[in-house]
Amino acid sequence: MSIVVENITKIYGKQKALDDISFEVKAGEIVGLLGPNGAGKSTMMKIITCFIPPTSGIVSVYGFDIFEQSLEVRKRVGYLPENNPLYTDLYVKEYLEFIAGIYKIPNIKERIKEMIAITGLEVEQNKKIGALSKGFRQRVGLAQALIHDPDVLIMDEPTSGLDPNQLIEIRNLIRQIGKEKTIMLSTHIMQEVEAICNRAIIIDKGKIVADDSTEKLSLKTSGYQTISVEFNKPVNIDLIRSINGINDVLKKSDTIFEIQSEAGDIREAVFQFAVKNDLAVLSMQQDKQGIEQVFQQLTKSDS
Repeated sequence: MSIVVENITKIYGKQKALDDISFEVKAGEIVGLLGPNGAGKSTMMKIITCFIPPTSGIVSVYGFDIFEQSLEVRKRVGYLPENNPLYTDLYVKEYLEFIAGIYKIPNIKERIKEMIAITGLEVEQNKKIGALSKGFRQRVGLAQALIHDPDVLIMDEPTSGLDPNQLIEIRNLIRQIGKEKTIMLSTHIMQEVEAICNRAIIIDKGKIVADDSTEKLSLKTSGYQTISVEFNKPVNIDLIRSINGINDVLKKSDTIFEIQSEAGDIREAVFQFAVKNDLAVLSMQQDKQGIEQVFQQLTKSDS
């Protein structure tokens, strides 16, 4: 495993920021860490990156313990914090040279040239960081997080505050990096998780409330199933409501209806209804929830 988190608890005074958290991340996964403000996302990332210690529990990165082998963990982790602290009076190349020197990277000039190409900084490489747009500052932040060629990249809100064009560019860059690295990122943008991640972990009040692939999470509901069905001729909506197990019906046209049920899979009952009433089902589709709806259901006590 790339990252192993076992029974992590973090307490600040009387507040329990993380409460017995456990999960594993495989090499090559892109994992989204989601949760409301104050749920514990940033705290979890800071523990993995050795910025702060947990109150109890164990974390290892590629087999190296964050307590006993902290330096080995840091060598293998790249970190882009939410506020992306940069030295704005330094030039892009100058800043990357400074970071490369900290890591004692050989062939610094070649590595900087490579990172500038990977992160798309060629046009801005001779500018001071303070003169860059937020999107290019994020690219500089990614370059510093990747310059020592880490196995794991951890990013806290990497697209926060970017305009739509910058957001798409950074997302594409993260996807490209994810082909070679294990990535964990936190975000409040649910579409970002669906666009980038192949797995999502949802934290609420310091506890994991969901951990699954983005595809499976999108199918999770609060017990309801919604299907869209089209019949070959008009149907009375009250007749559809008579189907056993149906909670609600929304008429979209004379022949198209959205049917909601909490009685499990309702599709067979709908087909039987159609046969009984001399109807043909032209199409039937199970509506899939987005990550945003699942997130709201699992954390709705905070809203």
